[in-house]
Amino acid sequence: MTDAGEALNSLRWLAMERASGHLVGSDRLIEAGLDALLSGVDSPSLPLLAGLARREEPDAPDLFARVIDELDLVPDLPTDRDQALWAMARWWAGLIVDGKLDPLTGADLIWWRVAMELEYPEQLQELVNGAINGDDWNENWDIPLEQIKDELIEAARAFLAQGANDTAHPTPG
Repeated sequence: MTDAGEALNSLRWLAMERASGHLVGSDRLIEAGLDALLSGVDSPSLPLLAGLARREEPDAPDLFARVIDELDLVPDLPTDRDQALWAMARWWAGLIVDGKLDPLTGADLIWWRVAMELEYPEQLQELVNGAINGDDWNENWDIPLEQIKDELIEAARAFLAQGANDTAHPTPG
């Protein structure tokens, strides 16, 4: 069972995914709602979302949006698809730097879910290169896997240091 903080992060994450144009199935929205409810999160619409039956799944997106609003989870969520993708990249990079997301996993997510969608902007190139190195790595390499992970943490830190203004008008890479 997840704690309330993890459940709120999951809801926030799903909202960011939806804002960036990714298809998020009703089953995932309902499951996240149920996890949040079971972890003690409270909002008027949350029990409605968590209790949806399969035939009621079409109601999930609207109820999910109400839950997000009620919990004020993403008040500054970009409505522009590209800006939402940049927000996702910053989210993952922050989790990498904070040690809450494995650097290889986070870099892969940034590569496949953001960089590809944004046509490989220069600001994400170090993270993409690190993800590629991590995917290709094997025991015969002279570089230990931990070094690649450390480099990814530094690349995530450098990306975050660029600030939101540098990604406001991204240039294709």
